[in-house]
Amino acid sequence: MVSVFVCLFVCLMSSVYCINQERGEIFFFYRPKVNKEEAHSVDDVQRFYIVMRPESGENPTEEKQDPLSGKEGSDKYSGDGDATTSSSGAKNQGGEGGHGVEKVNIEKQLLLRFIVMVRKSLPDPSKKSQPFWGFVEMVTTNVEDVKAALKGEEYETKTRGHRHKPRARAVGEGIYPILRHKPSPTRKHHTHLVYKLEFPSNRAQEPQESMNIEPEGSFLIQIRNPEQGGGGGRSGFGGLQRKRRAQFPAHLQAHLGHTRFGAADPPDFLNYEGCEL
Repeated sequence: MVSVFVCLFVCLMSSVYCINQERGEIFFFYRPKVNKEEAHSVDDVQRFYIVMRPESGENPTEEKQDPLSGKEGSDKYSGDGDATTSSSGAKNQGGEGGHGVEKVNIEKQLLLRFIVMVRKSLPDPSKKSQPFWGFVEMVTTNVEDVKAALKGEEYETKTRGHRHKPRARAVGEGIYPILRHKPSPTRKHHTHLVYKLEFPSNRAQEPQESMNIEPEGSFLIQIRNPEQGGGGGRSGFGGLQRKRRAQFPAHLQAHLGHTRFGAADPPDFLNYEGCEL
């Protein structure tokens, strides 16, 4: 099988139609279901997360949501979109989607995207036409926010008593670029997320295999227009509630126009909580 990164090199060398928009590190995590310590199949998985850390790109200065918006501006975060209780006793229901603008130089400053994949795995590489739905759950410049989102906890319920939510487990880490493909006579403007695992370096095993985490992968990545209604189509998901969807700045929203989905161009779209992809 020809390496995905060999194809990437060929693509970049013939850069008439392909541009490397962004590069960075990518991490995969899963959280076992309550009272389970590990997953042997996707049925044992409560949540599947992707964490992206952009480090360089076509434009080193990216725009992200205002740090006082979304979960980035909240006191605590549970990591599963659940309500959390602050020290004052007030509950944070997850708030609204990210909005506003702050500029971040990704070559000098830390920027982390915490993404939830709803089907608890990556897309099956043998079913390339099958859409998968995910959303940006948190955007932050503080690594402690991500650590808090991945940790476990003990809690009490009225009906089931004491419960244990396991900490999230790391299941892979590597490098990625996001590629922009210019329109060609046969294809329209689109973007791909390509990754290559650095750990584990051998062929995928459990639980990587059940979550479709291959040593290398490439996926078409699209941004769902938050101003366009309608269901989730073939993905089978209706999407986030309107109040939780990202509120992109006007110049980003203009890229999407009246279409339901658009390319992740620029990748700044991913710097807003509630961005659906």
